[in-house]
Amino acid sequence: MKKYLFTSESVAPGHPDKVADQIADAILDSIIKKDKQARVACEVFVSRGYVIIGGEITTNTWVDINEIVRKVILDIGYNKPEYGFDGNTVAVLNTISKQSPDIALGIRKTGSKKQGAGDQGSMVGYACNETLELMPLPIMMAHKLVKKLAQLRKNRVLSYLRPDGKSQVTFEYEDNKPKRLNNVVIAVQHDPGVSLEKLKKDIIDNLIKPVCGKYLDKKTRFFINNTGKFIIGGPVADTGMTGRKTAVDSYGIGVPVGGGSFSGKDPTKVDRSGAYMARYVAKNIVAAGLAEKCLVRLAYVIGGCEPTEVSIETFGASKVSEEKIAGAVLKVFDLTPAGIIKELNLLRPIYRETACFGHFGQNKPNFTWEKTDRAERLLKAL
Repeated sequence: MKKYLFTSESVAPGHPDKVADQIADAILDSIIKKDKQARVACEVFVSRGYVIIGGEITTNTWVDINEIVRKVILDIGYNKPEYGFDGNTVAVLNTISKQSPDIALGIRKTGSKKQGAGDQGSMVGYACNETLELMPLPIMMAHKLVKKLAQLRKNRVLSYLRPDGKSQVTFEYEDNKPKRLNNVVIAVQHDPGVSLEKLKKDIIDNLIKPVCGKYLDKKTRFFINNTGKFIIGGPVADTGMTGRKTAVDSYGIGVPVGGGSFSGKDPTKVDRSGAYMARYVAKNIVAAGLAEKCLVRLAYVIGGCEPTEVSIETFGASKVSEEKIAGAVLKVFDLTPAGIIKELNLLRPIYRETACFGHFGQNKPNFTWEKTDRAERLLKAL
């Protein structure tokens, strides 16, 4: 019986890198809501007292970027001067420029069948049967912890909590199946004057036990604010940048990440849309019962309409050959940039919703890449 440990982490909405991701995607949403043909590649840097917006945006509309930035920061919960980073007073520097005309030449109009990929790159999608969401259990558990943590703060169940925080879980596997939690790590920002003893009890009773439930046992170890306190946090304690949490955004460290990050990019950028489609394909393969777990790799060249790679890996756990599955995928899914955008309905202001708690595994209406509506068609196409 083979045993091993596997760890995944996630971060709260107030983590500096997630602040940057949410701002970038909120800007994208505001633009794409008014101009579906816009080209957006928005990068954000946050630090003590200021936000820098950079990147390339080409659009025929106008949005108030300063207002968007402040609204996102306030929504996250940075709304008090004592936090050192406050949406009411933060300075915003906007350095956005237009998309290079050399790049624009290869992309064409959004929706055109000849629409090319916005860049080269390789994307990865994954699914497995460890959870109902067809995701790896460690990353899903880590996400659920920080999501619940944010709810405890916003609903003032634990009114002394501040927006920054992280989770980490280490599962013990037996014969490639998750059996129990070896340890749970929670780092959460809090107001001064809260004792570590009270914090630990509150977090165990209100967060860890309700979320982790059956995977806890007497041997599970808890590490809660392991340095003793966490008062100074957010962009005051650490700078934040768009796209630095790629493993958190995807499947955890057990699955390769693609060549680029997601947030701030419109769907002509296959870094994002290609990764969403790869997840859609992988999830339908597993949902169809063709494999217990599946990794899908797609690759594109800038300006190209068809993928230069479509690879399926099932880790020896498939009922039919990977070649046959790949052939069925090509029959069932349109993997062109235009086809991906149309199939997943990506020209909508849906992206800020993806910027926290993972881009995959959230079964919400706007997460169209989480549907399993192609499973039967895949079986028929074999």
